[in-house]
Amino acid sequence: MRCERVWRNARLATLATSRPGLGIIENGVIAANGGNIIYAGAALDAPAFQAADRIDCEGRWVTPGLIDSHTHLVYAGNRAAEFAQRLNGASYEEIARNGGGIAATVRQTRSATREALVAQTLPRLDAMIAEGVTTVEVKSGYGLRLNDEIKLLAAARDLEGRRPIKICTTFLGAHALPPEFDGDPDGYIGEICNVMIPRIAKAELADAVDVFCETIGFSREQSARVLAAARKSGLTVKMHAEQLSNSGGALLATEFGALSADHLEHLDERSAAAMAVAGTVAVLLPGAFYFLRETKKPPIDLLRSAGVKIAIASDCNPGTSPLTSPLLVMNMAATFFRLTIEECLAGMTREAARALGRFSELGSLEAGKRCDLAIWNVNELSELVYNIGLNPLHARVWRGL
Repeated sequence: MRCERVWRNARLATLATSRPGLGIIENGVIAANGGNIIYAGAALDAPAFQAADRIDCEGRWVTPGLIDSHTHLVYAGNRAAEFAQRLNGASYEEIARNGGGIAATVRQTRSATREALVAQTLPRLDAMIAEGVTTVEVKSGYGLRLNDEIKLLAAARDLEGRRPIKICTTFLGAHALPPEFDGDPDGYIGEICNVMIPRIAKAELADAVDVFCETIGFSREQSARVLAAARKSGLTVKMHAEQLSNSGGALLATEFGALSADHLEHLDERSAAAMAVAGTVAVLLPGAFYFLRETKKPPIDLLRSAGVKIAIASDCNPGTSPLTSPLLVMNMAATFFRLTIEECLAGMTREAARALGRFSELGSLEAGKRCDLAIWNVNELSELVYNIGLNPLHARVWRGL
């Protein structure tokens, strides 16, 4: 059988649902053609491939390329000064009253050009790529008015032309209340639903729509209006839910068939059961938990018992999780939330793909899927979660190259 490229002498963690656990194959072969996998399985069962390029993995582990399914990667400036202020005793509320917090990032992002946003984002993206990431979700939400939200989404799409990476874009206009609508959240929600979502959908700049449903964000009723507008425009939906309180956001997400509900520290039993039925993935964000020094953990046992799929992500953003290391995300998920090695690896591959609605093409090593691989210099897969500050990536393959 002819193909472009074959990887042999590999230990595969296929993450295929047809196999138990991580879908391990000790002596495996992967063959690719046209950027897609045409075979991933045992060497004994492999056809006789005639390939232009044959790579000996020398017994290394191969996993699907890592997927970061929740980031706010595109923004201008940073909030390092606020971090220092908090260390010196200032509260988040005090900083916000003095013009800090998300308002500071909005000001800097609004004043930046699309080209400047791309230039500032590339180092963050490069850090993720260096640790085996092949797909990244990027949310808007630091423009909070139409032209600036369009600029953010366009900058995120520009990243694909600069690096070998798949970018999935999410419109998060309902991230915070902009100064133009101070005191009028319903008016801003109307602007999002009637103007922003239709324009962004028509321009095909977003794959999904997200909303921050929380006491300091938007109410359940306001969030429902956003989700309804998104579905009307043909966009899939996601939800920031139950981070600071049990606001009913996760349950609302399931009512609209959301791909994921993210954060979930205050999730209740009813909502977890609904997520399992709806197939809504729980995306856990240990970086924000760490950076904010939270003590309320997501109810992991409840998610497990309900049968909810669990993904993990960096939540990379300037205020609460300036984190660009997927390997550290996995370590934090294991250390803080007590996820297993299998759950961590699946959470940044297979389940992350589900959270983006792309498991049919990404997230596991199976024929017909994109040939996105991470090849590792480790003896055991547990080392990918165990080590802190060590990057054992041997090679990253995107679309078979």
